[in-house]
Amino acid sequence: MTMAGNLRKVTGLGTVGGLRRVARLARRRPRVDLSHPARSPLGSSVVNCVTYRDGVRAPRGGDLVDTVERVRKHGHGFVWLGLHEPTNDEFAGIAELFDLHPLAVEDAVEAHQRPKVERYGETLFAVFKTVCYVEHEELTATSEVVNTGEIMVFVGQDFVITVRHGRHGSLGPLREELESDTTQLAKGPSAVLHAIADHVVDDYLNVIDSVQEDIDQVETDVFAANGARADPGRIYQLKRELLELKRAVVPLGRPLLDLSDRPVRVIDPEIQAYFRDVSDHLLRATEQIAAFDELLNSILQAHLAQVTVAQNEDMRKITAWAAVIAVPTMVCGVYGMNFDHMPELHWRFGYPLVLGVISVACWVLYRGFRRNGWL
Repeated sequence: MTMAGNLRKVTGLGTVGGLRRVARLARRRPRVDLSHPARSPLGSSVVNCVTYRDGVRAPRGGDLVDTVERVRKHGHGFVWLGLHEPTNDEFAGIAELFDLHPLAVEDAVEAHQRPKVERYGETLFAVFKTVCYVEHEELTATSEVVNTGEIMVFVGQDFVITVRHGRHGSLGPLREELESDTTQLAKGPSAVLHAIADHVVDDYLNVIDSVQEDIDQVETDVFAANGARADPGRIYQLKRELLELKRAVVPLGRPLLDLSDRPVRVIDPEIQAYFRDVSDHLLRATEQIAAFDELLNSILQAHLAQVTVAQNEDMRKITAWAAVIAVPTMVCGVYGMNFDHMPELHWRFGYPLVLGVISVACWVLYRGFRRNGWL
């Protein structure tokens, strides 16, 4: 089907209140930050729809179909459509309009995808895992440290579609920052893709810095005077949260290298150099995560060693006190056998003498164990 046919078909869908109604909602409503749980004040998944020509935001006019028709008629500029957790019905008309591949559409709607970059004809589909640090007063065995979301990006010659999942990672500030750099934005949709990748990787580094503070605190507690009594659950919780961060960061390495090295039609050659810089930052994040994982393993092993040492010390104390108590137990056991003929049984000073011998023997044992560090 030709592009014009696609436009006519989608326009037909719009007459029954589908795509055009969603687009009109996007045009009327102000931009909002969707970092809060609510998806949109109007209940729509469309966050914003803006046209850029030569790096400058074009005046609004018409619905989404009209906007795309004008961009393709003039042959320059592009449309940036932003959505937040769209449903299949909300995304169906948009997918038809921009001729998006069904597999990519399914991934964008369902979410929970691995970071990747795929090519479907003339369209590039990228998946980024977003992360944010969950603030907490004190790290516990159940504290959530890292929260993840997703950003899917469709990039074509004249359009960028961003689909965001999760309650964080709003692209509003990023859009404003890009609009202030018209030279970069004039390079087309690939500039938006680079800005999103750079924004996501920068968030990785920020979260890693915050996680490092938690690791430092756990390390301090473990090596404190009472480190053996520290809660190992906090260490395991940090390792689980670090694994969540690792799943978001590590798989993105190969796709960024491909974007920086392999020629892609929808990626401006000048932008590829910028992707190399993002790839370098991602490599730094990956190395820090690997170092944190090894450090947590070392902290956990040190904690277990401290617990073992503390248990050995407790066992030595118990053994020493048992040896001290064994002396009076033995003597009293001998004199408790109730025989008629026993030494000093009828002697006047026999009882105080036995108590004295017991006391001296216990004191000698106590001093010996104390001198050797057992008590």
